[in-house]
Amino acid sequence: MTIYQNIVAAKKENKKLLAILIDPDKTAIEQISDLVIKINQSPATHIFIGGSIVEQVSIDALIRELKKECQLPILIFPGHPSQISQEADGLLFLSLLSGRNPDYLIEHHINSVELLKNSVLEIIPTGYILIEGGKETAVQRVSQTLPIEKDNIELAFKTAKAGEYLGKKLIYLEAGSGAATPVPTDMITYISSNLNIPLIVGGGIRDLNTIDTIFEAGADLVVIGTAFENDSNFFTPLC
Repeated sequence: MTIYQNIVAAKKENKKLLAILIDPDKTAIEQISDLVIKINQSPATHIFIGGSIVEQVSIDALIRELKKECQLPILIFPGHPSQISQEADGLLFLSLLSGRNPDYLIEHHINSVELLKNSVLEIIPTGYILIEGGKETAVQRVSQTLPIEKDNIELAFKTAKAGEYLGKKLIYLEAGSGAATPVPTDMITYISSNLNIPLIVGGGIRDLNTIDTIFEAGADLVVIGTAFENDSNFFTPLC
């Protein structure tokens, strides 16, 4: 099965998935071996690679190093076409549906075509929705778009459903890297119960209990980034 087919199958079986997000700007090649040990000991099912601002040109090398010791599927989580790596297994082809900046709705996608048309990457169209997380995040600064207010469940739902109608295969609710608070559970529950495609939730998650709460609210895949980045022993209580 493809990566996407596995995600859909997991949703049908109510099997919850977990992705660890690695920011290449904050991860040195020399750290990978120790990091992979922690990833392999964690309940992670996927690895996402990327960030809003990636200045390194070593994404290819980082992924090659990861693959030496880790068998999890690796998906590019791009903030810009320059972050696309053919070393990965797949790509979340993100459209920032919550904003109105044409660069993040379609322009970067157009500029990615030359890199992707002959690629073997599995390309997964993904509707990306930024939700207010209590502080300005890198996504907000770089994309120059405002997040949807955390209490505006109706707008968040309509945006997600519009993404599904547009043919997106995944919806990603994001509070933003380092957000003060995660996406509200009542928003997750309402959106997940009214979508027919898998729902990803990330941003502002700092402990294992919050992961469980977000799963219970209806997320199919949770993304943990900053917390694992700051403490590679984040999942130790589960091991």
